[in-house]
Amino acid sequence: MSQKEMKEDFVRNLNGTTILEITQSLCLPAPCVLCRGLLIILLQHLGSSFTWRAQFFIDFVVLIVPLVANYTILSSYLLLEQLIIVIMGAGLAYQMYHRRTCYARVPLQKIVEKFLKINLEAEYIPAVTCFRVINSVLTAIAILAVDFPLFPRRFAKTELYGTGTMDLGVGGFIFGSAMVCSEVKSKSTVEGARFYHVAKSLHSAWPLVFIGIGRLVVTKYIGYQEHITEYGVHWNFFFTFAIVKLATSLLLIIVPLNKSWIVAISIIVLYQLALDCTPLKQFILHGTDGRGTRVGLLNANREGIISTLGYLAIYMAGVQTGSYLFKNRSHITDWIKVLCCLLLTALTLFVCLYVIQGNLEAVSRRMANLAFCVWIVATSLIFLSSFIMGDIILSFAKFLFKGALVPCSWKLIPSPATMKKHSESPGPEAERKADSLCLITAINRNQLFFFLLSNVTTGLVNQMVDTLHSGTLRTLCLLHLYMLTNCFITFVLYVQGL
Repeated sequence: MSQKEMKEDFVRNLNGTTILEITQSLCLPAPCVLCRGLLIILLQHLGSSFTWRAQFFIDFVVLIVPLVANYTILSSYLLLEQLIIVIMGAGLAYQMYHRRTCYARVPLQKIVEKFLKINLEAEYIPAVTCFRVINSVLTAIAILAVDFPLFPRRFAKTELYGTGTMDLGVGGFIFGSAMVCSEVKSKSTVEGARFYHVAKSLHSAWPLVFIGIGRLVVTKYIGYQEHITEYGVHWNFFFTFAIVKLATSLLLIIVPLNKSWIVAISIIVLYQLALDCTPLKQFILHGTDGRGTRVGLLNANREGIISTLGYLAIYMAGVQTGSYLFKNRSHITDWIKVLCCLLLTALTLFVCLYVIQGNLEAVSRRMANLAFCVWIVATSLIFLSSFIMGDIILSFAKFLFKGALVPCSWKLIPSPATMKKHSESPGPEAERKADSLCLITAINRNQLFFFLLSNVTTGLVNQMVDTLHSGTLRTLCLLHLYMLTNCFITFVLYVQGL
């Protein structure tokens, strides 16, 4: 076998892991983000000043390094890694509570009562930003790590049925993009505005199409390894995303935002009925001749073209979630209610998933069937909820310190009763400066660039290194250097205003 054939065979015929293990692995990023916030507050209190180099170093070590370990050397010790992070966070919280500059002699119960009365900046939701950025980071790590033996095969993309950690990447990206789409952020119901969103989606879809064509040309030209059963011979994620953006903009002309869930359910149920009651499933799996033919454009790309329906349903579910999250909420208690609602919805969806897999069909990323869509939405809600919980805890930590300033976190608006205690709150200029030194904000503002850069550097590593025979130390060095390169370039360009 050639090197290309060996690499393609290395990621074929995999069945994934359990849903519980995947959900458990996704519980790590939120504590990392929380520890990073607590560490920044404590260092500020101790008098440390942050240059962009220091901020980048903290963000990379606390946010990126644990996630690389999560997919490699600690993949069999997820609970241990999470326990270490939680202990570190508890230690930071203990130090902060005893060094607090506000309410130093007030009992904890009274502090919590005052905290629950405080207002938050209503227009910005850091949990959504963290969801989108961490999903991109996890995807970037996985697309290179999967080519190394150190990466567990159970985390790789599944062939037909099953759930792998990498199967979440595209679904999570679609869901995260939907939550912040222009229709959700504008909330306008004027007919002219709706057509403006269609024009805007059409304008933003063209670059995706060109990038998709560019990726196709480059991979064919250099003979890069491909997983044909993922999207097909010529299709790729960029084509899927472009079609989904255009289709949802057209649908949202006639469908109110708060009814997006009805459209999502209708699309995926009708699609599942088509899979079960028509020859559609056999066509996806075996082509028109029943032997897996790839002759003709539709046969060659059947998985990518038809699975777009499933991703369309996921996008509409994300639109519904975004329209719910971006309502005008300014109290901590409101967000505690949101957290409970999201967790209850996720639990309900997991129960539905259990019933669907037991009585209808298992999760299939290749077909993007009903079970796959329910799993993606349920897991995304759990992932999102973990960040909201972390944001609430971090807000409480900021509440205990005058002038606490953490990039990518809620801005606290003290009530008149607590205004005196927090009279030294940072101004808008200080907040803008903090955001300009934040890796999370940098990736969030340049997500498509970060994803493209990760794809390019992944290709370069695969062309230059024999990944299949790389040992543990070499793998870890390459993965950290790869992520350091991607993050540093994105961060520097953002700091320079590019």
